[in-house]
Amino acid sequence: MTALSELNPKPIWQFFEKICSIPHPSYHEQALAEWIMAWAQSRGLNAQRDEVGNIILRKAPTTGMEDRKPTILQAHLDMVPQANSDSQHNFTSDPIDAYVDGEWVTANGTTLGSDNGIGLSSILAVFDADDIAHGPLEALLTMTEEAGMDGAFGLKPGLLNGEILLNTDSEQEGEVYMGCAGGGDTHVIFHGEQKPAPVGLGATLTIKGLKGGHSGCDIHTGRANANKLMARLLNELSQQCPFALAAFNGGNLRNAIPREAHSLIVINEDKLSQLEQFIGNFQQTLEIELGAVETNLTIAMQSTTPSEQVFTDSFSQTLLRALNACPNGVISMSQEIEGVVETSLNLGVVETTANGQVKANFLVRSLVDSHRSHVEDMLASLFKLAGADVHSDGGYPGWKPDPHSPIMDVVRQTYADLYGSTPNIMVIHAGLECGLFKTAYPHWDMASFGPTIKFPHSPDEKVNIASVEKYWQLLLNTLKNIPKA
Repeated sequence: MTALSELNPKPIWQFFEKICSIPHPSYHEQALAEWIMAWAQSRGLNAQRDEVGNIILRKAPTTGMEDRKPTILQAHLDMVPQANSDSQHNFTSDPIDAYVDGEWVTANGTTLGSDNGIGLSSILAVFDADDIAHGPLEALLTMTEEAGMDGAFGLKPGLLNGEILLNTDSEQEGEVYMGCAGGGDTHVIFHGEQKPAPVGLGATLTIKGLKGGHSGCDIHTGRANANKLMARLLNELSQQCPFALAAFNGGNLRNAIPREAHSLIVINEDKLSQLEQFIGNFQQTLEIELGAVETNLTIAMQSTTPSEQVFTDSFSQTLLRALNACPNGVISMSQEIEGVVETSLNLGVVETTANGQVKANFLVRSLVDSHRSHVEDMLASLFKLAGADVHSDGGYPGWKPDPHSPIMDVVRQTYADLYGSTPNIMVIHAGLECGLFKTAYPHWDMASFGPTIKFPHSPDEKVNIASVEKYWQLLLNTLKNIPKA
């Protein structure tokens, strides 16, 4: 098998191979951060960490570039931990098993971490090199972007000297981003009413095999949400075949479209054949509706020991109706930018706790902060009617496009000079940290670009090898073309 370090451009892939060897899911980036700090000190670089753990590197300009505007290269340290159900991978202790698959690099049954590991690798490669032209240079490597943008939230004014920021967290070569959606989390808690389980058979119902993906980049692709499918299945089943609900669980990250959901029910033995027939019919229905996108959708039933406690019929009915009714996916498309999602939401996690609570977590995204707030209010209205507690937090602003951005003109012209075509200047529905950076550094002129990464936040994640080379050349030539101060 081809080693990653043998791919071109070697400086990026050598660092990426090292990053893959160090576990770094969200909230577990410390080992990677310590390695970067040790490496930076060994290279004689100015390196520090701020109050929230962000890493800041500094490098003097190369000869003849001293008069250029100081520039910041930015990436985040963490990766999204998602694995197939048959994987035994432990993201906090095991290295990522990355490999070359034709024109792509992917991982064995897990997320790859090319989001944002390739961008991070490119920054380290720039700081490692002695033959790359650049002006005064800083790096900002942030903590826990994927789980709440902790590093961006905690960034203090006055730490960085740069005037231009190049964000490396975009995922389509040939596109340059000048804006992004803001977002926020909505938390719903149902206080379940329980009773002793009736006499019957225990059964676990599982929906699996969905593609999942990034709740921003992939929300418009028609990929199914396992939590919504399970709510629909149980709601329809309750109208045809009586059962008692003991648990509902699905998804594990609010920014990943859930690929699997599970429910535990108790059913009378004489209703078992009816349940089996219903599941078969329901799967056929979903194959008709979703078969063009969800090619591996599976609904399974497995006998299990009946739960001692189940939810009351009235509570189960309220819960399932609310989850079945709640909005999910694209709410509206941008009226200003053709083909771009304006507002969406993702029912990322449903969890039944040991004390009988059912918790549901949503990530709401929008290019328009007021519309995000409206969708959060929609959720609160619906779930409060169902008797649940609802609150929203973690809100972060979008990055408002600046049509007069000087660095955007530089990147656009640099791309055209390199490749003979004009890149698409876009606004991305995913959340970048740029909007939050504007809070502490409102004067920063920013652009975002990166290689082609498909299906981030899912075990199908892969990065196109050729696009990494094109991204690298764009980054190097953009640094060379940074305007004078």
